[in-house]
Amino acid sequence: MTTETSPKTELLTEVTPDWEPPMPPTDLIFDDGELLESKRHRIAMNLLIDSLYQHWSDRSDFFAGGNMFIYYSSTQARNRDYKGPDFFVVL
Repeated sequence: MTTETSPKTELLTEVTPDWEPPMPPTDLIFDDGELLESKRHRIAMNLLIDSLYQHWSDRSDFFAGGNMFIYYSSTQARNRDYKGPDFFVVL
């Protein structure tokens, strides 16, 4: 606790510790066991990603990726019907 004084008032301030978010679960599924459909499919995905990075080379506020799992909830992660997207952009 610190005390700052001025001619008219005395101000007490208390420093609170930084909030730390809880750690995410570490047992999430990271692979569905299925390969991409073909080499051509992988080339097309990489072409989309590379083209976007080239088009937005002056920007640094986005992420493009592919063949990755994206989770919105742990229930969704354990749903075997869920498939990771082949290409996605985060703005």
